[in-house]
This record gives sequence, structure tokens and C-alpha cells, in this order.
Amino acid sequence: MLNKVLVSEEYHQFGGPGTVYCARSEALCTRLADELAGKVQLIYLDPPFGTGGAFEFKDKSAVCAYSDALSQDELTDMMRTVLSACRTLLCASGSLYLHVDHRLSARMRMLLDEVFGEECFMNEIIWSYRSGGRSTRHFSRKHDNILFYRKSKQVYFNIAATGTPRGSSRKNHMKRRADENGRVYYSIKTGGKEYRYYEDDLVYPSDVWTDIEHLHQRDPERTGFNTQKPLALLKRMISASSRPGDIVLDFFGGSGTTALASQMLDRRFISCDCGAASLLVTRRRLIESQRETELFSEKKPFRIVYDSPGSYQKLASPERFFDFKKAENGYVASVNKIGGSACAFCAAGRLENGVFFADSYALHPTLTEQLFIPDGGVLHVVDSLCEQGFFAIE
Repeated sequence: MLNKVLVSEEYHQFGGPGTVYCARSEALCTRLADELAGKVQLIYLDPPFGTGGAFEFKDKSAVCAYSDALSQDELTDMMRTVLSACRTLLCASGSLYLHVDHRLSARMRMLLDEVFGEECFMNEIIWSYRSGGRSTRHFSRKHDNILFYRKSKQVYFNIAATGTPRGSSRKNHMKRRADENGRVYYSIKTGGKEYRYYEDDLVYPSDVWTDIEHLHQRDPERTGFNTQKPLALLKRMISASSRPGDIVLDFFGGSGTTALASQMLDRRFISCDCGAASLLVTRRRLIESQRETELFSEKKPFRIVYDSPGSYQKLASPERFFDFKKAENGYVASVNKIGGSACAFCAAGRLENGVFFADSYALHPTLTEQLFIPDGGVLHVVDSLCEQGFFAIE
């Protein structure tokens, strides 16, 4: 009844607008540089940090999300290829944020000066957080470095988009008053002059960000992807350096935060990652974010493009995860196993010229959850080890 088929692309009616590429960044970046030269407004990169370790994705099972095994020299060579392509991809008003830590910050600063030019440096942003353990062998390392570079002097940067109201927290040595229009302010006199600070005035971040916390283990934003970054972090950069409708690109997509933040802010995203766990998490997050509103708003589709379909579609058979029952004009697939090696995601749809068009989903399958697959339709299944396959119903 089930016949495995290879799919070159997935098409989802909501979750966009954008494209997710299943490919290695250093392979895809050169190709995209030819296709999209001068069209990308913003690039955010969160590459491996050179830790020498492996990082997990925990869902129904724990699997390796990615291995950070390259040496610093190998990482530098890879990043030279990626950053050179990024400079070609950016438009004149575009900019790039490169997220690293103490291991690579010096090397990457020198490399960015080499590729973009020292004169294109904008900021070294310090993202400071409190989570994690404390060291007694040295001062605890509690920050990441985000290197911010522009393409040219025409760079677009809107600090107002990142502002937050000053608010009503206590201001030392200041008096609280209201002006003739009823606006509340705090004032102080010095040197014969009065200085006013209004509650509703916007306060802008400096280059040290202490107001965005690292994601804690029980944070509702958590997906199970070990190195996931907070949405607030990406939203700040995207808001400051792009406008609605602009293209935002991420060559190390990971848990899909850049794509999701771009979607929420009405930007077009391009995300790339070669990891099977990244693909599962990103697909889920994008679909979930718009699924509840699909009936009440304009559909914004996104697609997933496979650079090498066979390497991403290794699941041999889904029959151990489902009970299939013949129904009128198709089959009903009922989930019969959710523990251990089990179904972690499934979708039903149709196949046209190698493109899978999804119609219905079980994003986090529960026991006895059902999907209807019409005659001639296709079932897409991802298991708890993040292996996936597409199966034609015959």
C-alpha cells in the first residue's frame, strides 16, 4: 500500500513568506550569491563556536542536532567562504550580524575587517546573560559577542524601532510631575537648567544588551534545540536593520528563530541548515505560528528545498507508527505509537512534479490522532530520531 517517493521540495500554505534550504551553508552560499546578488537586506549568522562538542535536540528522544567538531582554522576557512558570499548578497543598505563568543570573536573580527573593510564596522554588541553555572577558576563567562557590519555608507539603521518606553520606575533624585498636556515626566535641575525625562519617551539600547535573557530550560519558547536563541534577540536586530517586505537571511538556521522572527515582523526569510533536527524544529515552528490564524488572514506560504533529497529522506517505512484503515476515497492513518522510536511529525498531501503540497498536519502527534490521505495522496512522516520519508498511498 505504501510506496516511498523522493521529494525535491515541500510547499506549505502558511508559515511564510520564505524558503528553508536543506543544505550545507558553504555549498549554498555561492549559489545564492549568483541568484540573489544585491537583494538581501539583512544577514544574521550564528555558526558553530568551535567548542569541540556535540549538541542535542530533545523531543520524544534525544538526538544529535549538530557536531561542532571543526578546528578554529577550519571554521575560519569556512566562514571566509560564507562571509564573502554574504557581502555579494547584501544590498547597498544591507548589514550583517555575526554571533560568536570568546572562542572566535577575535578571529571573526579580523575576518570581517578583511571581507567587509574596517570602515564598515558598526558595533561589537555584548549580549550579557545570567544563566548557566559559575566558575571559580576564572571570571564566569556570561556574554556572547555579536559583530555588526554594514555593506556601505548607505546602510539602513532605525534605532527607533528598538526603543521601549522609559516607564514609571523610580528615578533617583528626580521629581515626578506632569506637564500642561498631562504627560508625566521626571525632572532634575543642574547648572541652572531643568532636564525632563518623560515616561513615554523611548529609551534605546546601547551596545551592551542586558535586558534579553538566555532561554532557561523551562522557558515556554524552548523547542528542545540545545543552542536555541531567544526571539527577542532576533527581533531587535531585524527591527533595527530591515523593513517589512525585506529579505532576511540565515545560513545557520538551527532552531529556526531567525525565520520565525522574520515571519512575525513581516519580512521574507531565507534559512539554511544541513541538520535533520533543524529541519523538523523549523518546519514545526513556522507552521504553528500561523496555523491558528490561517482562516482569518492572508495565506503566506513557504517552501522547503532539498539540495540532496536522498540524504534527508532515510525513513524506510512508517507502517510501525500507524494503523491504516480504508475509507471512502482514501485511507485514515491513526497514530498507534508515541513513545520510544515513534512518529514525531506527520502531514498528508499530494505530490506534483517532485513537490509535496501539504494539506493537513499532526505537528506533535498524539496517540490515535488521525490523518486522512486521499487516494493517490502522499504521507510525510518524521520519526523521533528526525529521520523522514514521503510515502505514496496506492
